[in-house]
Amino acid sequence: MDRRTLLGLTALTFTAASTAAAPALASSSGGGGSSSTSSFVRFPTVTATIQRANGRRGVLTVETGVDVPDTGLRTRAEQSAPRLRAAYNTVVQQIASTMLPGAPPDVERMVSRLQAVTDTTLGRPGARLLLGTVMVA
Repeated sequence: MDRRTLLGLTALTFTAASTAAAPALASSSGGGGSSSTSSFVRFPTVTATIQRANGRRGVLTVETGVDVPDTGLRTRAEQSAPRLRAAYNTVVQQIASTMLPGAPPDVERMVSRLQAVTDTTLGRPGARLLLGTVMVA
């Protein structure tokens, strides 16, 4: 079974369980708030080829998503998902091509460039880039 499928099923099961428990929690806490996951837009994993310390090729894997509290901008982010994925692929490939063999990725630089691309693609700031796992294999 594919690892991503398994993780997706786990997340789906957790979401279903938390949704079922939400009315009980809302009534016991005395107030309700909006869920933070409703403003999150997840994108597929971005990968790029790198040069490893031993001279062989490796893979840089980056999990991305954006948190967009504004509903209008969230709709735009969902509609612009293919453009965002393409921009993220370009940035990660550029960063991977400048990495020294065996060196870890510069996550701070990656975040700033991905955030700039997010704001440019969506046309205005307001979407916050979130990174999951940044892994070199």
